[in-house]
Amino acid sequence: MQPIDLRKFSRLASWFLLGCTILGLLTWAAFGLNLSLATVCLLYMVVVVALSITGNVASTIGLAIVAALALNYFFTEPRFSFAINTWEDLIAVIVFVVTALVIADLVRRARRLGEVAALRDQLQLIIDTIPAVVWSNLPDGSDEFLNRRFRDYSGLAVGEGQGPSWMTILHPDDRAEDTWREALAAGELFEREARLRAVDGTYRRFLLRFVPLRDGQGNIAKWYATSTDIEDLKRAEEELRQREVYLREAQAELAHVNRVTTTGQLAASIAHEVAQPVAASVTNANAALRWLAAEPPDLDETRLALSRIVRDGRRASDILGRIRALVRKAPPRKDQLDINEMITEVLALTRAELRRNRISARTELASALEPIHGDRVQLQQVLLNLILNAIEAMSGAEEGLRNLLITTEEGDANTVRVSVRDTGPGLPPEAHARLFEAFYTTKSSGMGMGLSICRSIVEAHGGRVWATANEPRGAVFQFTLPREAGTAA
Repeated sequence: MQPIDLRKFSRLASWFLLGCTILGLLTWAAFGLNLSLATVCLLYMVVVVALSITGNVASTIGLAIVAALALNYFFTEPRFSFAINTWEDLIAVIVFVVTALVIADLVRRARRLGEVAALRDQLQLIIDTIPAVVWSNLPDGSDEFLNRRFRDYSGLAVGEGQGPSWMTILHPDDRAEDTWREALAAGELFEREARLRAVDGTYRRFLLRFVPLRDGQGNIAKWYATSTDIEDLKRAEEELRQREVYLREAQAELAHVNRVTTTGQLAASIAHEVAQPVAASVTNANAALRWLAAEPPDLDETRLALSRIVRDGRRASDILGRIRALVRKAPPRKDQLDINEMITEVLALTRAELRRNRISARTELASALEPIHGDRVQLQQVLLNLILNAIEAMSGAEEGLRNLLITTEEGDANTVRVSVRDTGPGLPPEAHARLFEAFYTTKSSGMGMGLSICRSIVEAHGGRVWATANEPRGAVFQFTLPREAGTAA
């Protein structure tokens, strides 16, 4: 049982009591003026109708009953009695009651129709002003309703042409009527992106959503559809993608500059590395000439000297090839790489720098590591930056404490982990959070780009890079790379 709404009950009682009060005043006036039954019926009817306009049906019915009783008691013979002597009086009272109730019902219906019309107008206003193109279609896709925003945008009117006129404003490349009809025939909610022609002939991209309305038997009664303008969003996405392309190109350019700069810093060491096999080749060539000038020529010694020349020439060529590969400007590649082999190649480039700073370098490379996928030059750049940073950090350390250890091992989640450990002074605690940010550096003469570039390269390959403290002193820089195919920067 539902609880009684006291506020509603109080409102009904107030209107009813007001009606009864007015009936009492009319009755008093009718006695004073000696009005006839017909006149009193008309006056009572005015009061009942006036109350019905307020929408209080229960109060109206109650007041009609009270008015009928008052007519019977005060104005029909015998007066001051509920008995009725003549059929005319009975008919008059009955007609009054029926008429009062009919008029009250008509007023109630008119009021309800007015409310429905107002609600319909309000709903129409909402549909016309919402920031979307809204329309409804019959089951076959024909237009039934187009909101004002749709009509203003497209210049179409409801029922214009035959069939679904909304399809006539689709871009020709998006029109494919069979596709749309198949989607409508499936009877399921669906959405599509399409270009719609505006009244000025231009096209904008919209996201179209169709929702079916079904009747009691499950058949589609109509389709409701909305179209949201996504042109500005699409343009913003395209601009963002273009900016990302520009950013990647800028990062690649910056990485190339960093490689060239790093190679320039190693120029003296590289020159020393190249000078050694060249000097050895000259010495072996002179020896070969002497063996050939001997009587008789010593061909065995000459052959041995020439083989040494070939060996030293290949060594110099390898060094120069690594340098050329490191500084060349070429698009990123995705190759199958051996991480241990890359570490060995980079250490060969820094061997003279390690000797000059009296640093002991050793490796602990895990065997049988699965290949990684990426750009060899970019990953060599990461290793070279980390090794040179370690060398610089240890260049002022005490004798016996300059140790560089490079390790590889299986990482978590199907990755390979590379660690570069040094015994330098370590990193200040506040630097760990910002170490890989662009333009942040702990060096007095640093630009703060090397580690930022390293992070960009590693992350573009699907890995991550971080730094921790080494025990008992120094720093450890580590990065992981996926063993499965990644994306080169």
